[in-house]
Formats: sequence, structure tokens, C-alpha cells
Amino acid sequence: MRDRGTRQRGGNRGFADQRALTSEEAPDRPNPWGERELTVAIDNAANESRNFRPLVSDALDFWANNSTRFAGFSIDYRLEPNASSPDIVVEFVENIEGCANVTDPAGCAPYVNHRGQVSRPISIEVVGSYSNESTRLILKHELGHTLGLNHSAGPESVMAPSSPLTSLPRPNATERRLPWSDANFTVYLDANATDDPAAVREQVRHALDYYARGANGTVPEDVSFEFVTNRSDAEVVVTFADDLPCRNGDTGSCGRVRGVDPDSDGALERYDSLRITLSDIDTEAVGWHVGYWLGYGFGFENDSDWPAPFRNATYDDRRSEWWESE
Repeated sequence: MRDRGTRQRGGNRGFADQRALTSEEAPDRPNPWGERELTVAIDNAANESRNFRPLVSDALDFWANNSTRFAGFSIDYRLEPNASSPDIVVEFVENIEGCANVTDPAGCAPYVNHRGQVSRPISIEVVGSYSNESTRLILKHELGHTLGLNHSAGPESVMAPSSPLTSLPRPNATERRLPWSDANFTVYLDANATDDPAAVREQVRHALDYYARGANGTVPEDVSFEFVTNRSDAEVVVTFADDLPCRNGDTGSCGRVRGVDPDSDGALERYDSLRITLSDIDTEAVGWHVGYWLGYGFGFENDSDWPAPFRNATYDDRRSEWWESE
């Protein structure tokens, strides 16, 4: 199952009632497991303080009650979290390294539709950071694959290839020391519209170097920046325009961050891009404005969060060699 919760906001997704199948419509398939009852164990490597057993039990009950209707054969389960010889092991993990033909998987399980594919125990991986309702949906979906159901099978609300999922509450980006996936940033600078592109580039470089040195202890010391020539490859984009996209007026600067909100609380938990736009700024002040918005990109909210050069800076301060202050 692919997680769409990190791409768009959305509440927990439940599953809709499906119409009853007539006997003519019901699938008629042999049980690929060759037996009616399967033993299921649990391996929790994601969060030892969280009890996943009730969620697994709910998902097993769902298929015990609906396997004949949707899979074409009857199945039952015995949940023994510490079973020594289980048929299925549900593994709760921090992340899934890979799953065939799936991007950003929230769960992964083999597709079992004939006996030759059964090699006990079969493992189901589930990312353990989702809410209870989303975790139930992931479990039902992946268990459906072990019954031979693909993404076109019913119930559609369970077996759809992707669903909006909600994670457990996570620290917001502004609460993290590094609200990005890593500390190595790619930067695209479009200074063609300026009078002196070389001087502008030097100003931007001063701002980047200041943060690479730790910005007086306000950001991690392993931060680095690399200029790239392709805008689409950049996490940080600095441009110059006649109009500002994120504030009224045509003079000054503004910054916008984009990112992900996996817990759907309305606040970004991680940033993946920062766009800085400057309009009618003196070349000598370009570095200061870029430096200010870099701080915004590190989650700074209050004036006290920014390093000293960006607090109550005067006209002259912004045009000084502020990056040399510590």
C-alpha cells in the first residue's frame, strides 16, 4: 500500500460499506494456504511502548468474516504474538526499504494466490508510525494480498493501491533543530535580472557560509550548501522579481516553505523546499535578506530564534558585513 498522507492533507480514511455479492458474483478460488486456520505472530521493531496486538486482531477478524465473500475461500486466524512457528509474521518497522512497484510504502506483503508461493512464515511489513485507524487499514490491505487479492479486488476501500493515511502526532518543523531530511542543501540562484549578478552571488554565498558555520549556534554545525544549475534539483531557490508572491508591495523580500504534514494537524512536520524572492533590494543588502529567510527555513518563528545580525537590524546593518559577527 502506498501512503498518500505525506502528499496531501486528509483525515483518517475509513472504508465504505460494500454491496453484497450474489452467489454468481462471488469468487470461487482454492485456498492457497491449504488449511483453514493460520497462526499469526507479531514482531514490533518500531515502537516498544505501543501495543499493536488489538489492531492486528481487528484486521484478522475482518478477513475471518469476509474472506469467503472477497477471496473466495474461508480462512480463520489464531493470533499468538510470540508463536515459535507462525504462518504469518506481522513486522512493525520504522520504515520499509523497498516494496516491488510501490513508492513510499506504508506496508508491504507478498501476493499469495497459489500454494507454490507459500513459504512459512510469510512476513508482512507495516510502518509503525501511523494512527490506529490508518494502521488497521494498512493491515487489512496487506493481509488481503496474502489471500491473493490484488489492487483491483474488492473491497475497494481496503485494496485500493493508495490511500490518504494519518500518522501519529509528530513534532512540527518549527520544533525541530533540523526540519529537513538532511543537512546538505542544494541551492539555485537566479540573478540574471539583477544589475550585478556576480556581486549578488557573492552576497548569497556569504549568507550560506554563515549558516554553514552554525549561524552562531542556532543551526546544526554539519549544514552545507551546494549551488546547482537546474532549478528543479534545488531545495533552496533564490530569485529576483518585480512583484513579491507572498506579501503586498513590490519592495522587500519574502520566503515560502513547502513540506509534508503526515499527522494532518495543519502544520508541516518537515520541509522539502524553501523559495526566497527579493524585489528592488540593494545588492549590498541581498545577503542579509537571504540570510533572514534561511533562518525561516530552519524553523525560526520568534525574533529570539534568529542569530543576532537578524534581530532589529537597521538600514545600515543590512548593508554591512554582518556575516563576520559572531
